[in-house]
Amino acid sequence: MECSCTLSVSRLGSRTNRDALPFCHRVLTATKLKSPEYPKELKTLGDHIRKRRLDLGLFQRQVAEQIGVTESTILNWESNATRPPVRYIRCIIRFLGYEPFPEPISVSEKLVLERRLLGLTQKAMAKRLGVDPTTLARWERGKGWQRKKSIAAIEAFLTLSASVKSKS
Repeated sequence: MECSCTLSVSRLGSRTNRDALPFCHRVLTATKLKSPEYPKELKTLGDHIRKRRLDLGLFQRQVAEQIGVTESTILNWESNATRPPVRYIRCIIRFLGYEPFPEPISVSEKLVLERRLLGLTQKAMAKRLGVDPTTLARWERGKGWQRKKSIAAIEAFLTLSASVKSKS
């Protein structure tokens, strides 16, 4: 592309009567390159947090204030040095605006997801289900939930959880 800009020159080699800059009537456009910090794939919760933060143009300090943690905590999550504890999952989902977890397939995956979405530890979730924490741990690993009594407790909890979600 050639520019058809002209310079006004009165005398050869003179700097007077010259435009400060040539005036071009062309506009160049290009897409802005994404920051090298931008995650290429969203594999972890930290990747989702970093993507959302960069999309919104926020500093880690601002995200930390929204979630209720320190700036160094956000740094650790985004760099995948640590994973967010379950008690912050609800705040993180609120910040993201979506649930970053894959759709559960098995009963054990559904249990783990519901526990995370509720922000509960295994001990707290086991108490809600009325079972021992080691029993819940086995269920989450896909073992021992096949008994009729276990299935009834799990289904009752998942049904209750689904009805609570639909109301909110």
